Amino acid sequence: MNFLIRTNPRVTTARLRLAAFVAVPVLALSVACGGGDDSVGGTKKDDTIADVPESPAESTAKDGKSQGGPAAGKSEFYDAQMKYVRCMRAKGGYKDFPDPKLSGHLDWDKINEVGAQPRANAGIKGGKGGACVDEFRAAMAAEPQRDQQKDYESMLAHAKCMRDNGVSRFTNPTMSGGHAQPGGDPNPASPSLDPNSPAYKKAREACRSKLLDGLDGMQ
Repeated sequence: MNFLIRTNPRVTTARLRLAAFVAVPVLALSVACGGGDDSVGGTKKDDTIADVPESPAESTAKDGKSQGGPAAGKSEFYDAQMKYVRCMRAKGGYKDFPDPKLSGHLDWDKINEVGAQPRANAGIKGGKGGACVDEFRAAMAAEPQRDQQKDYESMLAHAKCMRDNGVSRFTNPTMSGGHAQPGGDPNPASPSLDPNSPAYKKAREACRSKLLDGLDGMQ
């Protein structure tokens, strides 16, 4: 979106992520294949970046301090995520919604286990009826500013890996206004990929390491 006023880059990123999360009621690992053979109608775009970027959680500055985010359990981001988690348990309809990781990012492996239960997927992002969308927005606004180029490269490497592992319609991320936006399902408004299919799950497992911390719920 283009505005004539300056906006806080963290808030802008949060809005982009909120749109990605709440627009499509599917698991946020998010866009997946519709069957064992997903080769028909495959979409291949720019695959020039295939290496896995170094995870911020693993990188260390010269002074020995982690560059991967806030201190575990003490940051504004972690606290905001915990408010979201508590809302999901109390008002969102998911009493077993898992705690965030120590980095403050949500643990989508565990979240998707909850969402995979019968009739549990509809509100897995934002709560049933959108009960916790405000808490989710606040948590994303509190996230430390990310390197958008590294996020883009990470998601691009992941998209290529997904296609190489059988989910050929998995689309590339894009850059818009300096912000990385996730790829995945070619038609998010009417998803054609199935996150619960064996082929998709196998590809996700093979490509798990391609995504930086905090991106695993984006595409």
